Amino acid sequence: MPNQHPIRLFGFSLSGHSHRVQLFLSLLDLPYEFIAVDLPNRAQKSQEFLAMNPRGQVPVIVDGDITLYDSTAILVYLAKSYGPASWLPDSAVDAAHVQQFLSLAAGEILEGPARARLVTVFKAPLDHELAKGKAQAVLALLDQHLDGRDFLVGTQVTIADIACYSYVAHAPEGGVSLAEFARLRRWIARIEALPGFLPMPASPLAA
Repeated sequence: MPNQHPIRLFGFSLSGHSHRVQLFLSLLDLPYEFIAVDLPNRAQKSQEFLAMNPRGQVPVIVDGDITLYDSTAILVYLAKSYGPASWLPDSAVDAAHVQQFLSLAAGEILEGPARARLVTVFKAPLDHELAKGKAQAVLALLDQHLDGRDFLVGTQVTIADIACYSYVAHAPEGGVSLAEFARLRRWIARIEALPGFLPMPASPLAA
């Protein structure tokens, strides 16, 4: 079971995957210690780190005797352990709808805005035009979905919104404009107005 000591979050400040967890911890008003992992020098591939996450990726949380990796899994754990039920609804239909957006965050959002940003911010050897095209498609999908909605699932914020926010909000750092997606921009503003919101630092490295 979780204990009363602060959760330790191993992450990287410019990682959207890390930011999802940091944002959710802040929204839940949970005490935590952020431990920066030196990704440029491949600290995530050290034996010590691989003992926590054999995939060699951030984020990882340590909560008492529980160690978890994968940002989506961590969001589910925190919602179930510390949040009101509204973060991950009990309704079968709403829970399934949340899962659809968790899958979107791990799929099209990763392949689109996240990878486009990897090219401009971290000089990753990826196809920038392909990533930008995928980003435009997923942003259009989200913008259309938000027609008449304040949040992605139901009438309250859920972990679906948290999982999708970081890379969508920072899409312009990857050369992907949000100008034509008014509903998406209003949704971003709604997330940023939540009590306890914590921004991801804007990257000074973006082209």
